[in-house]
Amino acid sequence: MFGLRTFTRVARELRQDLTAAQERDPAARDIGRWEILLTYPGVHALLTHRVAHALHAAGVPVMPRALAYFARMATNIEIHPAAEIGKALFIDHGTGVVIGETSEIGDNVTLYQGVTLGGTGFARGKRHPTVESDVVVGSGAKLLGAIRVGHCSKIGANTVVIHDVPPNSTVVGNPGHPVRVSGRKPEGPDADWAHLPDPVADAIRALSARIRDLEQELEQATGRKPQQTAEVRPLRGAGQDPAGG
Repeated sequence: MFGLRTFTRVARELRQDLTAAQERDPAARDIGRWEILLTYPGVHALLTHRVAHALHAAGVPVMPRALAYFARMATNIEIHPAAEIGKALFIDHGTGVVIGETSEIGDNVTLYQGVTLGGTGFARGKRHPTVESDVVVGSGAKLLGAIRVGHCSKIGANTVVIHDVPPNSTVVGNPGHPVRVSGRKPEGPDADWAHLPDPVADAIRALSARIRDLEQELEQATGRKPQQTAEVRPLRGAGQDPAGG
């Protein structure tokens, strides 16, 4: 039932959400908790959802969806009242975030703007992602279907994930491909998307190196130097920081 115990739990979860915002948003580390509570749309959406979810679990009609609708109008963040959300979720900026009905989110998860936890098909039952604890999902990423994202993983910005993600992985691309970061689990949460691995670029680089080797072998066999038909210039020098300006 929706009573004192539920109110106490929602208040505890709100404190955890405020702490998550202070710890993970550099812009929030010099401001008070009251200012975060009054001005952060992600916190507003989460507080409203936690109340709506408690009402939904208690079987109260209409009100949970009405609260979710109000939160979407006020924050541009849509969270279904039935979605299961753990403690200390941080939704940074929040614009365009959608969390579907059967989504499950663990503890200490970070979502950036434009993230979708969406379903596929029209079948009832579990059809939305399960995101385990300590996961970071970059801006614009789409997690679709009843997939599972393992703990301590990082989803790159604008990645489309349609398959399960192993724990301690980094996923980039469309469709998303799991990769490792120096053979170790990705450090997080952070927003250093400029230094994520790029499997497509790695594949093109490998093809380019193979073509160069074949041209050298052809030159040795025929004595003819292959004619360069176009000049290829790298966008940046090797080792140059892409975020360095």
